[in-house]
Amino acid sequence: MKRLLCAFGLFILFSNTSAFAQGDPYFLANPALSPDDQTVVFSFDGDLWKVASTGGSASRITAMPGDEINPRISPDGKWIAFSSNQFGNYDVYIMALSGGEVKQLTFNDAADELDSWSWDSKFLYFTSGRYNSYSSYKVSVTGGTAVRLFNSYFNTTHNVAEAPDGELFFNDTWESKSFANRKRYKGAYNPDIQSYNPKTKTYKQYTDYRGKDFWATIDKKGNVYFVSDEANDELNLYTFISGRKTKLTSFESPVRRPFVSASGNKIVFEKDYQLYIYDVASKKTDKISINVSRNNVLEKTQEFDVRGNISAFDLSPDGNKLAFVSRGELFVSDAEGKYIRKMERSGAFGLADERVLEVKWLSDNLTLLFNQTYKGYQNWFTLLADGKGSMKQLTKDNRNNRDIAFNKARTSAVYLSGRDEVRLLDLKSLDSKVIVKDEIWAFQNSTPSFSSNGEYVLFTAYRNFEQDIFVHHIKDNKTINLTNTGVTESSPSWSPDGKYIFFNSMRTKPNYPFGPQNARVYRMALDDYDQPYRSDKFDDLFKPKKVEKTDNTPAVKNPVDKKATKKPGVKDSLAKPAAKAVKPADMITINVQNIMDRVEQVSPSFGTQYGTAVFAKGEKTYVFYYSDHEGGSPALYRTIIEPFENNKTEKVVDGAADIIEVGDRYY
Repeated sequence: MKRLLCAFGLFILFSNTSAFAQGDPYFLANPALSPDDQTVVFSFDGDLWKVASTGGSASRITAMPGDEINPRISPDGKWIAFSSNQFGNYDVYIMALSGGEVKQLTFNDAADELDSWSWDSKFLYFTSGRYNSYSSYKVSVTGGTAVRLFNSYFNTTHNVAEAPDGELFFNDTWESKSFANRKRYKGAYNPDIQSYNPKTKTYKQYTDYRGKDFWATIDKKGNVYFVSDEANDELNLYTFISGRKTKLTSFESPVRRPFVSASGNKIVFEKDYQLYIYDVASKKTDKISINVSRNNVLEKTQEFDVRGNISAFDLSPDGNKLAFVSRGELFVSDAEGKYIRKMERSGAFGLADERVLEVKWLSDNLTLLFNQTYKGYQNWFTLLADGKGSMKQLTKDNRNNRDIAFNKARTSAVYLSGRDEVRLLDLKSLDSKVIVKDEIWAFQNSTPSFSSNGEYVLFTAYRNFEQDIFVHHIKDNKTINLTNTGVTESSPSWSPDGKYIFFNSMRTKPNYPFGPQNARVYRMALDDYDQPYRSDKFDDLFKPKKVEKTDNTPAVKNPVDKKATKKPGVKDSLAKPAAKAVKPADMITINVQNIMDRVEQVSPSFGTQYGTAVFAKGEKTYVFYYSDHEGGSPALYRTIIEPFENNKTEKVVDGAADIIEVGDRYY
């Protein structure tokens, strides 16, 4: 389908005309305080901003082509350093806090992510992947060759913060570097507060908690502040008092990236996608109320190219209209993309400027169901696609509602909510309810789906950091773990006949901690099924055949073949005979006894395969997935499973492409 959308080319939109102010925006990140704790600098909207620590109107201080992150003000209050990826990878930059010329300090092809300043304001510490996975470096404010801090035992250091006596605090586990946002981790890769003093050549470990202690920040008196989830499984602010680890806050949502001012009076940090400040003397925390003003361009006609930027789409049930998302905006067009309109998402103040992520058509061919951010979280909305009427908000959850899938009749939807819920949405009443609470996790999810008869929901949940495949019977409210193998099985898909589940797995190797490598596509039989017998097929030759009325639509060999016969007004469709309607009484049998013995490999035995989508046409089953087994970048492949024939694997299209089913046709 993305090939179809790539042909859209350029289309015309109108830009907004006036400047606007946004109060208390979300997604403010990487805060830092000036030495006198009067000014906060932070990242927002790809640039750096500064605001009084008491709040107020923020002013933009950078407008570079890339994203600027990790701003840090020098202890003498003269300079601000940061990392930017304006040339592709992150490098370290410096400029005067009062404004002026920006100077680039590092030029390596690796990502150089700024950590902190030296107390004499002459050096900058940063983390870089230029050696091994990543390690810590320092570079002079005048530039020059960066120096690696640790050349022996400490190999994957990061989050470096210098104490006034020269002691270097750091973390050295990939959990605090790459999975800092993961909650409740307990294990061998837990980060601790550690230090090494280059002057005395002494090493210290300050914490030994089995969970997370990291993000150390230090004031001019040597007081160390950091975050830990020891008390309530949520990251909170801690310090050391008389050498003892002491909790300073008791929030039920995590504190992230704290930064103490040089004076030691205040600590700024992220919480709930906004900025908060902690007063050390009074031990009170207040949210910093911030207004940001952004100037839009003058009103004029502009052209936007959506090639390669379609992130979500859906075709209306009548096959005539297309809804899609590009760069967070929602669009509707005819099926061929000739007549396109950007949907105006009017409603409560600020909602029209939020980012759209997913979109689906309801059965009336008129109403769009989509999710967009609301107070930093993805929530569900509806909007009439003809542009009449205002946007309606269905949920107001402080959790991400995402990965939605409809049943065939478009009467019910299933989606994931937050890190622990699978929810069912009635598409008539638009009311939702929780059907499963489990370890869904907020990242690395597999999209849930319905069985062909709509009675079961298929989803994955985590057991010991590995995904297992579950089915939930909606009516009986019972859930079955189908795999429970100790390794990850992900991206499960039902076969159209409800007899098999296809999934990705490495089978003999866990995903944790390095992720999937050389995964394959497998098919799992839900019961002991006999394979077709040639004798039965021979006998079928002599049975009288019923004459059925058809629409005379010829079959298409390749779903993306431009020369294929297609339904008028729709490109690249795969026609199939009218399918027998699935009756509610049709049963799906799930026999879990020895179920893993009924697993067979479908995809090639080399390369890496991921993602599965399964369709059927007659006796043929088409299993689509991405693979790099022929070398180069991953491409879309399909394996065709047919009785009495060897499985046939063929490339469908280079690069990314999605296939959806609408009624009796595939697009």
